[in-house]
Amino acid sequence: MDIVYSSQVVEFVTVGAEYCAFLEQSEGRDKDSFIDTLLKLLPLLYVKASLLPKVEGSNVFGAESFVTEEDYEWLRAMLTTVMGEDDAYEDLIYDEQMQTDEARWKSVAEELADIYQPVRDFVETFRNGVEDNIAEALWAINDSFELSWGGNLVDVLRRLHRVKYTIIQQ
Repeated sequence: MDIVYSSQVVEFVTVGAEYCAFLEQSEGRDKDSFIDTLLKLLPLLYVKASLLPKVEGSNVFGAESFVTEEDYEWLRAMLTTVMGEDDAYEDLIYDEQMQTDEARWKSVAEELADIYQPVRDFVETFRNGVEDNIAEALWAINDSFELSWGGNLVDVLRRLHRVKYTIIQQ
């Protein structure tokens, strides 16, 4: 089980814990400094997630969940306040079945919270130190990164870049 304590996993936990702590401590934070920090932290989180070792999930334990619905909603609402009028934005999503682009409204706060949830769950599982659980959580974080939160991270990064360098400049 050396893989669960590999440098790639430890580095991901370090960056993931920093991301989670930053979001949790963002109440009342200035939007500009909030965005500046995320524009540095999110690419690092993406790189560290992409370097995680691949493991097979056993589905014996299942990844443990630490983030409650109340935690998620509190974080989302607080981040919505921090982002203010720049939280909601329209994004084009490619519909595979229709083979067309479709406009959808998205929320920076919701996307950040959607990234937070699996990252916080993994960090807490790692902190608990049960190797079988960490291995299962490693499979789960890889799977959710590939299927959902990695794409959300790219989308929210693009939006934050636009807010900082286009909208704020006007």
